[in-house]
Amino acid sequence: MMVPVLLCYGTRPARLQRKPARLNKLIWKNVSQKWNFDDATFDRTAASFNNPDHVSIVIHNYRWRLSLAKGEPQCDPLEQKLSEGPVITMPTITIASDFDGPAADGKAYATKFSGKYSHRIFRGIGHNVPQEAPQACVKAVVDVAGYSS
Repeated sequence: MMVPVLLCYGTRPARLQRKPARLNKLIWKNVSQKWNFDDATFDRTAASFNNPDHVSIVIHNYRWRLSLAKGEPQCDPLEQKLSEGPVITMPTITIASDFDGPAADGKAYATKFSGKYSHRIFRGIGHNVPQEAPQACVKAVVDVAGYSS
């Protein structure tokens, strides 16, 4: 699994920084296990990984999400506000995939929306919705644009 690898190498991000595409290909394969992307698709994105901070940011993100690292202090006020669970009044369509397991139904957060709201579960994809289910993703964007506030 990807997360233990990230945590294991987290203290030595320079080792992964030498070949950031390898780390990202591992992430893509883990979070979108059913997506059979080709090298050309991956290579079009890989140039964006050639950033001196990329690996450190990715590792920190996973550690932060597991409460193994502190967030950025300048974001604390926003984090506090979000932790209070404000109701979202904008028309919204949330998207999950069957990869999300029991959380795919969206029930855990459905009450956070007071405007027109719907939830869609896309089957057979991982977490890269725009690339794995482009037509369904675009349909959700067009549909929510038709919701009235």
